[in-house]
Amino acid sequence: MRIVVIDGHPDRSERHLCGALADAYIEGAIRGGHQVRRIDLAAFTFPMLQSQKQFESGQYPEELGIAINDIRWSEHLVFIFPLWLGTMPALLKAFLEQVMRPGVAFEYAAGGTAMKTLLHGRSARIIVTMGMPAILYRLWFLNHGVATLRRGILNIVGIRPVRQSLFGGVETVSDAKRKQWIARVRRYGEMAK
Repeated sequence: MRIVVIDGHPDRSERHLCGALADAYIEGAIRGGHQVRRIDLAAFTFPMLQSQKQFESGQYPEELGIAINDIRWSEHLVFIFPLWLGTMPALLKAFLEQVMRPGVAFEYAAGGTAMKTLLHGRSARIIVTMGMPAILYRLWFLNHGVATLRRGILNIVGIRPVRQSLFGGVETVSDAKRKQWIARVRRYGEMAK
């Protein structure tokens, strides 16, 4: 399977759990015989979209050309990011606004009222790290930030199924627990799920 792993942690200044999880997924995928490409969002400096006109007809930044080609090439996408203010970091949202645009992720049908998905047939996994317990995020906050990514972005452009893994309490768990998480993500990579 052709897999693209997107590390959505925006901080380049130090090593984070998200990076270790991305490494583990890639390791497992290679072990499983899959082809893998990686996108580290912290390395990008693209501008944010500021209008509907830019979204619908503007050119995407040249530096995102490779990422867009990788997404088109993929059969399975993996999004790894920390939960910030209940949802994905702004850099990941800005990236998705750039790459999930008309001509890349979908096309408007005649009359502009409907759309044709261009990423149909791909699957995805969302892996999220967070300070709060994952069960609290699911039950009290109703998993809203991750659900928005799954239903409001990925499903709309034809990506399904979308699986998710939430790792909570990252600042307080033991090293043994982190190693368990990393091993689990490595297995996901082997199975390409």
